[in-house]
Amino acid sequence: MAAAHASAAATLSATVLGPPAWGWHGRTLGHRAEHPVHGACWLRLLSLPAEKAGGKLWDGTEQAATAFPTAVRRPTLHAVHDWSSDGYANRAELTTYVDEPVLAPDPVLRHELHLTDEWFENIRGSLATIAATPTDRTAVRQEWISRAVPQYTGRPAPRITEWTCAHGDFHAANLTTGATILDWEGWGLAPRGYDAALLYAYAQLAPATATRIRHELAWFLDHAAGRAAVLIVCAELLQSASRGDHPDLAEKLRALVYECTRARGHPN
Repeated sequence: MAAAHASAAATLSATVLGPPAWGWHGRTLGHRAEHPVHGACWLRLLSLPAEKAGGKLWDGTEQAATAFPTAVRRPTLHAVHDWSSDGYANRAELTTYVDEPVLAPDPVLRHELHLTDEWFENIRGSLATIAATPTDRTAVRQEWISRAVPQYTGRPAPRITEWTCAHGDFHAANLTTGATILDWEGWGLAPRGYDAALLYAYAQLAPATATRIRHELAWFLDHAAGRAAVLIVCAELLQSASRGDHPDLAEKLRALVYECTRARGHPN
């Protein structure tokens, strides 16, 4: 992948700077870069066996570039370069470099944040705009919900009737201190409130921040659809925990399952 990234940089006339940034389980490789026209950029490589290339995660960034208005803060896509070699399909994406720190180094928030009212106002606006965006892409499927919620939460699966567009990976490692939203590869239709529920669930190890998120994003969470979204997100993250990801979050997620189902009955 390092060799493929260097090849993409040469093709796109980008000069790579700084250390590498590996994505989830090494599926992507990113570097800061300088471009003679676009200036400071981010060059990201996705590399997959040729038979697995294509689909939602492959073209998510490219499709997001034209699907959402500029009111949604996100990096600008400058160029895409696709090629195949040695049985692998490669996609390189050159975007603007966002010179703002992310809220956390990984999705699970393990320290309290001191976020401004303006930050939450911008996030609420972005979430509302994303939710109102028409799409035929799918981020979460009812078939998965029906199978995973009982298996990982012990609760009946809700039948979703309200589907809206979602970023699909809305957590502290994909959000900056300037309310810019990163990593758009997985966006698509999801249960109403899904993005807010994901941010809230991932913040459970920082209880003061989780409480603030719940309060500031109440419009997305404090209704039956929002409680269903929280239950679904808990199932998703508990499934990940069963595979060895963020095991320290599992106990808090089980408590959240109990909380979101006990007070007002099942969130169906």
